[in-house]
Order: sequence, then C-alpha cells, then structure tokens
Amino acid sequence: MTRYTGTAIALHWLMAILILGICGVGLYMTGLPLSPTKLQIYSWHKWAGVTAFLLALVRIAWRARHRPPALPVAMPHWQQIAAHGGHALLYVLMVAIPLTGWLMSSAKGFQTVYFGVLPIPDLLAKDKELGDLLRDVHATLNYLMIAIVAGHVGAALKHHFIDRDDILTRMAPRHSRKEQSA
Repeated sequence: MTRYTGTAIALHWLMAILILGICGVGLYMTGLPLSPTKLQIYSWHKWAGVTAFLLALVRIAWRARHRPPALPVAMPHWQQIAAHGGHALLYVLMVAIPLTGWLMSSAKGFQTVYFGVLPIPDLLAKDKELGDLLRDVHATLNYLMIAIVAGHVGAALKHHFIDRDDILTRMAPRHSRKEQSA
C-alpha cells in the first residue's frame, strides 16, 4: 500500500482544517473584551472543540484498524523515529487539548452546551484556581500543537521538494478519475 485510505485522508484534512480554525479562533478570542460577541465566539470555539474531540476518537479508531503505508526504506532511521513520535504526539494532543478545554470550562463554571442544544456534563466542580491552571495547561498544549504541526508540515514539504519521495502525495486527495482508478 502506497497511499492512505480515502477515509484516513478525509479525516486527516478535516482535522487539519478544524485544528487550524480552532487555534486561530482561540488566539483571537482571548484578547477580546467581555461582550456578547466574545461569549458567542467562546461557544463556537467549544462546539468546534467537542467536534474535534469526537473526530479524533473516530480517527484513532480508524487508525487502530487500518495500518498506514510504510515509510520509505531510504528514510534515515532517526527520521522514521521522529515521524512516528510526531504522529503519536499529534494524536495525544488531539485528545488532550479538547479534554483540558472541557475540564477548564467545568472548573470555571461555564458548562458547554453543544450547538446550544446538548448540555455536556461538567467533569469538575467550580474551582477558580484549578480553572486558571487548566487554562494555562490548555494554552501550553495548544502552543505545543502549533509547533508539532509546523514541524509536520515542514517535514512533508521537505520530503516533497527536497527528497522527492511520496510522503506528501500519499496523503493528498485524489484529483483525477485516471488517478482514482490506478
């Protein structure tokens, strides 16, 4: 197998877009003054976080049942270790970041109501100090995610433009009918 499955590719790019959007909104909203608009943006951010958490669980379940294509044989061993480690850390962060956001919201006393309809149970009692600590943990994990994603993208581009191997193309969506039938 030289390509990921169509489902793996779709989940990869859906999560990539969702994570970039959530991080961007998260960075933007924290600097806003308290207003109804800020509270609405926080709600959207939390809805997207719940969605990302659920999709991450789907993605992990898919990955557990479908092995990814092997890395190129010519890839140095240290790069293979870095690739596997980076992917593992991304999966951990895709679960840990929304979970810390949920815990933070619970500790700060702001229940998440998914799409304004489905109340998500609080996991912790209201505790301002714990909420502030979880805010810092949530932010730190997000900055770590940004760094790991930047490394992931940089490595994919390096493989495509410098090494000229198939690392990037095997995760690219298919564009032509001829390519799909191959």
